[in-house]
Parts: sequence; C-alpha cells; structure tokens
Amino acid sequence: IVTVNCARLLKADHHATNGVVHVIDKVIATTTNSIQHLIETEESLETLRAAVAASDLNSLLESEGQYTLLAPTNEAFEKIPRETLNRILGDPEALRDLLNHHILKSAMCAEAIIAGLTMETLEGTTLDVGCSGEELTLNGKPIIANKDVLATNGVVHFVNELLIPDSAKTLFELAQESEVSKSTDLFRQAGLSSHLT
Repeated sequence: IVTVNCARLLKADHHATNGVVHVIDKVIATTTNSIQHLIETEESLETLRAAVAASDLNSLLESEGQYTLLAPTNEAFEKIPRETLNRILGDPEALRDLLNHHILKSAMCAEAIIAGLTMETLEGTTLDVGCSGEELTLNGKPIIANKDVLATNGVVHFVNELLIPDSAKTLFELAQESEVSKSTDLFRQAGLSSHLT
C-alpha cells in the first residue's frame, strides 16, 4: 500500500502527453510543523512535552528525518500509577527508553500499516500492529485515539495508553506480569520486595 502524505494511492501511472497522474483519496494539506512543534502546541500532550524536554529528545524530534511518534496523551500518563510515573520521570535512562519505545524508525501512515506487521522502535524493541474491526491495534490493544497527524519530519499517532518497555520497569513490575508472579508474592511476604523495586 502506497501513501502520499498519508493519502492512499488509488490509481498510479496514468500517462498524459505532458506528464503522469497518480490518483489519491484525499486533498493534501500543507505541512509546516515538525513533530517537536506539534508536541509543543498540542494541549493533550502536555505531559509528553515535559518528558521529551527532560530526556533531551527535542533535537531529534525537530531534526530532518522520517519518524513515527506514537504520542501518549495526558490521559495515557494518568492511567499508570503515580508512583510508577514519578519513578520513570525521575530516572533519565528509563525515561529515554520509554520515549524511544514510542518512536518508530520510519514514517508509517495508518493506511500503509498491514495487520500483523512488526515495527522496530528507536529503543530497539518491536511493536505488533494489527486491526480490530476498523481500529488499529498496538500489541493487541485498540489504543490509537487519533491517527495520521502529519509533520515535516514524519507522522504522529495519538495513543491513549502508555507503552512501557521492559527496560523501564522494575524487577517487581516485570515479575508481576510474568509466570513468576507467585514468587513475587513470596518475596513480598518475606519482606524482601524492596530489593525488587
């Protein structure tokens, strides 16, 4: 599937006497803002704006290139426990891993994403993209709230749930989500849970 500024290419290579015509499914609007500028001006990305500033990713998101930012909204940050959020925001390495997990190495418009596609993030991890009816899914969840917001250096999809990579989790958080959750309970009962957090 080919897209032009996120407009789907319907018919290609119509030759005329003075050139070639490609038919697309929407009008292409002028794009003048970088991804960083979009973050700075969008009210629903206030928490993300602070996180990007704290991790020094501003220069990357305003540089030339083609990226896809899965931009967590304020709502996405509010869904995780305050203690977890404060820990990540206070840990530069975990914060950078978290944000890089939301940035793809290439610009991917929604129309061009095929169900079952695995995409690599800047952090080096992968995200599984699929479909649930007409909704796009990330790792099996329909969490994309707004898609195909174009920037001069890529495209932004707003997501209403935070995608936390393993590298930004504590041992305790990882264990709770895995097959060793019962062992975690035993550590807690023995008064050793602080070692896992």
